Amino acid sequence: MGAQHSSRTNPEWETQVILNVYDLTPANSYTAWCGLGIFHSGIEVHGKEYGFGAHEFPASGVFEVEPRSCPGFIYRCSISLGHINMARSDFRLFIEHMASEYHGDTYHLISKNCNHFTSDVAFRLTGKTIPGWVNRLARLGSLCSCILPESLQVTTVKQMPEYHDFSEEDSTESASTVTTEMDDIDQEKHLLPPQEAAGEVSFIKEPEKN
Repeated sequence: MGAQHSSRTNPEWETQVILNVYDLTPANSYTAWCGLGIFHSGIEVHGKEYGFGAHEFPASGVFEVEPRSCPGFIYRCSISLGHINMARSDFRLFIEHMASEYHGDTYHLISKNCNHFTSDVAFRLTGKTIPGWVNRLARLGSLCSCILPESLQVTTVKQMPEYHDFSEEDSTESASTVTTEMDDIDQEKHLLPPQEAAGEVSFIKEPEKN
């Protein structure tokens, strides 16, 4: 069962939970047919997309972008995972709590990547995980992780993340942004091609600790 965040319901709060999948490399066109593509994914709720990436700080690595527009990746497809009835403000609290569990410096390509994040979010909201093919390469990699390098960090943010303060009134407005830069990725070590793209994302602020 998906997590229950509020006993209230309202037709205006009805929204789809959508998985947006991206290719990390054009080579997916040749390898995806056998289930070995390399993918990034984001979860779309209430008209915004949320993903997880690496940076050097013990702070939120969860970020917000416009749907199907995550910088540095090639949009492939969208998959509906179900519907939820949750106020935007309640969802914002939910995603902020998720951000406290997904710090940028804990990102690991094999054991805690963007697809682990979207699957976790999807399960908590709908009771469903993402399709297995999206993260199959990480699962295969975990079988031989003893021979893989420890420094499997895909993206690095060159400055402390800046955050966007949310209110119900500005829930439909664009978030403030922080520029991120993609480090070059060693193809032989990381099974990924070099990335030189840069884009703008808005990191989700964690809830304040009491």
